[in-house]
Amino acid sequence: MAEDKPDIAWRVIGGLVGMATAWGMRKLLGFVWVKATGKEPPLDDDSPEVGMGEAIGYAILTGVGMSVAQIVVNRTAKKRYDAWKSVKQVSQGH
Repeated sequence: MAEDKPDIAWRVIGGLVGMATAWGMRKLLGFVWVKATGKEPPLDDDSPEVGMGEAIGYAILTGVGMSVAQIVVNRTAKKRYDAWKSVKQVSQGH
């Protein structure tokens, strides 16, 4: 039963890290979009005011940017969590 607690802890930590990463990347990608295009990111891809190229470009930017960020952050957080878990187990004599 002791092995279930770290899994639950990781799920909570992973979920929080994922939400924070998504929020931060959305802000960063919006900033990058404004600097690159001089326009606010398209919020409604179906709007006739948003050109097809602009909608696709922003979709590609956000899709790739979010995926890369999630991979990097999740792997880094998991490594640190596993290292912390190992140290904790050693200090407890497991």
